[in-house]
Amino acid sequence: MGLIIRILISAVAVIVASYIIPGVGVDGFGTALIVAIVLGLLNAFLKPILVFLTIPITIITLGLFYLVINVLMVYLTDYLVGGFHVSGFIAALLFSILVSVVTWLIDSIVS
Repeated sequence: MGLIIRILISAVAVIVASYIIPGVGVDGFGTALIVAIVLGLLNAFLKPILVFLTIPITIITLGLFYLVINVLMVYLTDYLVGGFHVSGFIAALLFSILVSVVTWLIDSIVS
């Protein structure tokens, strides 16, 4: 039950971010659910591999490269999910930050 609630919270965060950030579009709540699931799967399986492989550059940039990895996850989600559009690096960066913050806020309120 907790997983379903977390996916719904992430979908709401995706919808909120698409309304706030210009350059990010989601066709509907169903698409937002798919985006939340795909982004969650990518963050669970692919992101740890990328973080491990980029440890040297992450250390050199004092952790700022971690933001680039987040943007890559958003771009990959954009590529995989039809009906989800991100136009530009800054939009993807703001989207990843806003989705993280909104998910954290809603999760802390619900828990």
